[in-house]
Amino acid sequence: MLKQRKIELLAPARNLECGMEAIRHGADAVYIGAHKFGARAAAVNPLEDIAALVEYAHLFNVRIYVTVNTLLHDEELKETEQMIWALYRMGVDALIVQDMGLTRLHLPPIPLHASTQTDNRSPQKVRFLADAGFSQVVLARELSVQDIRRIHDACPDVALEVFVHGALCVSYSGQCYVSQACFGRSANRGECAQFCRLPFSLTDADGKTIVRDKHLLSLKDLNQIDMLEELLDAGASSLKIEGRLKDVAYVKNVTAAYRQKLDSILARRKEYCRASSGKSRFNFKPQPDKSFNRGFTHYFLHGRQKDIASFDTPKSTGEEMGTLKEQRGGCLTVAGIKPFHNGDGVCYFDEQGQLQGFRVNRVEGNKLFPAGNVPRIRPRTSLFRNYDQEFERLLERQSAERKLSVGISLEENLQGFTLTMEDEDGISAALAFPYAKEEARSPQADNQRAQLSRLGNTSFEAERIEINLKGNWFIPSSVLAEWRRQTADELTRARRISYRREYHVWRPTHHAFPAQSLTYLGNVMNRQAQRFYLDHSVTHMDPAYEQRPVPEAVLMFCRHCLRFSMGWCPTYQKGRSPYREPYTLVGTDGRRFRLTFDCKRCQMLVSAEEASATGRQPQKDEVNGSRTSRMTR
Repeated sequence: MLKQRKIELLAPARNLECGMEAIRHGADAVYIGAHKFGARAAAVNPLEDIAALVEYAHLFNVRIYVTVNTLLHDEELKETEQMIWALYRMGVDALIVQDMGLTRLHLPPIPLHASTQTDNRSPQKVRFLADAGFSQVVLARELSVQDIRRIHDACPDVALEVFVHGALCVSYSGQCYVSQACFGRSANRGECAQFCRLPFSLTDADGKTIVRDKHLLSLKDLNQIDMLEELLDAGASSLKIEGRLKDVAYVKNVTAAYRQKLDSILARRKEYCRASSGKSRFNFKPQPDKSFNRGFTHYFLHGRQKDIASFDTPKSTGEEMGTLKEQRGGCLTVAGIKPFHNGDGVCYFDEQGQLQGFRVNRVEGNKLFPAGNVPRIRPRTSLFRNYDQEFERLLERQSAERKLSVGISLEENLQGFTLTMEDEDGISAALAFPYAKEEARSPQADNQRAQLSRLGNTSFEAERIEINLKGNWFIPSSVLAEWRRQTADELTRARRISYRREYHVWRPTHHAFPAQSLTYLGNVMNRQAQRFYLDHSVTHMDPAYEQRPVPEAVLMFCRHCLRFSMGWCPTYQKGRSPYREPYTLVGTDGRRFRLTFDCKRCQMLVSAEEASATGRQPQKDEVNGSRTSRMTR
């Protein structure tokens, strides 16, 4: 018999509403922040909302993961432990964590997933985490298909979670300290200041300006919707959509798009199967380019690509619609193939390269009449729609429903009748109803089928209905409706009782960590984290950067490389820069950051220029793996 691998579509939830809609639009799992200790300080939720989401999700075998992925101070550990117990009692399926100190608390038997902030990019690191008890590992966004396959081949028993859509951090997650260094806001504590979306100038060693006021660290958004099958074949089992700060329209649209694409793959590839139950039907055509995006990229999935950054703007440009043909008075004539609608938002880049925009008052064919002041736009300027009013109105309404297929049978018993419902997972409910048998004057089967099929306000839909009666008995429609309601309620209770929850009993482990020493990159914030690493043969630990800033520390570790973007990469492009290194990023506030290029590991490193040259620096791949491990190019 073919052994199937369950494939999980994992969607984000900013709040309860987003979580419910993610489930309706096809998510197999949802990740959401609790009221504290999640890596998005602006996306927190009361425990009552998480409990409500769990109750709804488990009806469809959808799993709920709660993010507890910040670094924790010693005085926060007790409160975190209490919160974890509360989450466990309400049925949360797993926690996504960064701080290894959590594994040394008194935990309930709840699975833990290793957040991408634990910097998971080597087989050694993934193997270590799995042996420590983590049931799922979130891989670094920067990995290629070959990297993912190499990790899966080395760790075939480990569930690998990969990002497939949404915003990209320019630094390896968990290895970015620039927000803390500049603004006292730690990304590892959920307070990222979005430093990478700011404008910078690039200067050389002689003070010459190479680029002025561009968003040189801002990346496009990830979109792997056409690469899902390749990711599955490489070993990914959880496909993650980024976006715990996104609105509900984004969650609906993007989740539905990936659900449709994934279902088309699962229909062909029987070695893969869906991780949850029920079928979603949509009242709109999902189109990811209509939701917030900075343009799309496959990032490093197929190696280094040139067009991964969004230098001109960190804002959403949306979908390209065409170009301006001519402008006469208050009317803009557009050459394009997509129609605009009244109320649409339009944006374009002006002659200075700045993103500008306007709202459309009305549309007449290919003529746009802007609301308010009419902008002056050069002919042949590309126009983008970053707000589609008709599409947004579709998403404001009920845009999807999710139903579980059931078979219904009505049979006789000695005292009356028995109504049975069995769902697509083989779970059934049968209720016997005493009722006198009275011969009807006209055929009843069609009416009985019609009444029993009316499951509209439940989570079920009738796939088949069998009427197995010996006589043409009369049963009033109101009675059948009540029997149907009671049996559907009983099936709902049966599904909740039969939900299969995963458990993991946490016991200390003592296998060796891939490195014997940790710099600030180890993110060791508390005594329990120290204890964890000591138990795993680490002999030296520096405190986390947030506890003891390291002068002249590398603040960002980026695979995005400005030398490559400029065409000067000595490895890939055999290029030669006309400017003298070192290069410096200069912010609009005057802050300066030195760039260095580690070609051996194919990284660009960002450091604060004004810091003094003291403090121990990371040696090779101390945090991520052994000293001999290397990033694959």
